[in-house]
Amino acid sequence: MEIPGRLVTQQRVVIVGAGFAGLTLAKKLSPAYFQVVLIDKHNYHQFQPLLYQVATAGLEPNSISFPLRKVFQKKKNVFIRIAEVSAVYPKDKKIATSTGELDYDFLVLAHGAATNYFGMQDIAQNAFSMKSVSEALLLRNTLLQNYEQALIAGNKKEKAALLNIVIVGGGPTGVELAGAIAEMKAQILPRDYPELNFNDMNIHLIEAAPRLLNGMSERSAVVVKSYLQALRVKVHTGISVKSYDGYSVALSNNTTLYSYCMIWAAGVKGNALKGVPAGSVLPDHSIEVDEFNRLKGHQHIFALGDAARMPTKLSSRGYPQVAPVAVQQAVQLAANFKRLLLQKEMKPFRYKDKGSMAIVGRNRAVAEMAGIKLRGFVAWMAWLMVHLMSIIGVKNRLLILVNWMWQYITYDQSLRLIIRSSERKSKSTTNKISNNEKNSNDVNAHRSLVGV
Repeated sequence: MEIPGRLVTQQRVVIVGAGFAGLTLAKKLSPAYFQVVLIDKHNYHQFQPLLYQVATAGLEPNSISFPLRKVFQKKKNVFIRIAEVSAVYPKDKKIATSTGELDYDFLVLAHGAATNYFGMQDIAQNAFSMKSVSEALLLRNTLLQNYEQALIAGNKKEKAALLNIVIVGGGPTGVELAGAIAEMKAQILPRDYPELNFNDMNIHLIEAAPRLLNGMSERSAVVVKSYLQALRVKVHTGISVKSYDGYSVALSNNTTLYSYCMIWAAGVKGNALKGVPAGSVLPDHSIEVDEFNRLKGHQHIFALGDAARMPTKLSSRGYPQVAPVAVQQAVQLAANFKRLLLQKEMKPFRYKDKGSMAIVGRNRAVAEMAGIKLRGFVAWMAWLMVHLMSIIGVKNRLLILVNWMWQYITYDQSLRLIIRSSERKSKSTTNKISNNEKNSNDVNAHRSLVGV
């Protein structure tokens, strides 16, 4: 991998991943002291907290995505390379990528996390996840395509399976997704598909823990559950999913649900990377770091955000895997890098928790900030403002604001498009439908879903 020469005063910092942590660190590092190489497999930064709105046709992908090269147009010390990192060589201070090897003075692993299926291969193969824009688009296509196929379904059971949605995971992602789909069911889908009876559509939210939103207070969990139930979402707590074959969902209470769309939002794990020192890699592939976000025993390798696990006195699992933690870690590490060059002691990272939020739908949200617990319209407005101001770029903020205002006034979403790529992808539910019912041949003929 070719990178232009650097100034004598510059140290090369290679950052793997352009998520919240990687992007923030690259922006904060001074050009006087650092040459930055930012590596990601995509040429854009995606705002993950709003992926569920892309999946439910509330926002277009370009509203929550921002080109990396535009972000760094004025940062002449930042070099962007679109590649995938395959290995780390700590002794040689090099990494191997899909476009060649690259040496570093400091290496920062901020390559995020992957969906954790907890070893259940059938679920990994058949369920939908939502970690990227492409996965959100695939889910949007699937939801809309299922309604189209329900119009021509051969029998009632098949039609119900096409309409039903099963969401696994009662954290903010699962809660927000369930609320968004429930509002579509109530306000939009009956107008788009008057031939279908959406009373036959069931939205199930399944959480293995005794309650929803384990990262928030019991009161907020109770409020959110009441919001979901008001939207006719069927909330199942204390129950886990045992298996899913693409059609039937087997639960731990020995009941079975039927749906061609199960969305897995139940957990994350680290992305395995060859060569990362074994002593720092935890069983879930996340990377254990010290209080300076540094790998133990390695002075020049650091990890941030969802890729890192920093144990604390309160929890061996460390800080929550949320964007504010990643951003604060990146800001602190940028300052510590400068301290290292000036031969000063680094300062340990301490997370400043500014609160948690979750939105269920129009005027329905909960927020906990500085000991204050909000609910309803006030919490909903707070959620909107915090997320809007976190988006990169004035244009993107305006696009999102206009979409939100339009939806609030009209109870409508104008982005219900099935966008097909030019080639068929392997993600298909044709085989899932076959053999479930004798009269499902017509559905099979039209059921092949297209990936993005």
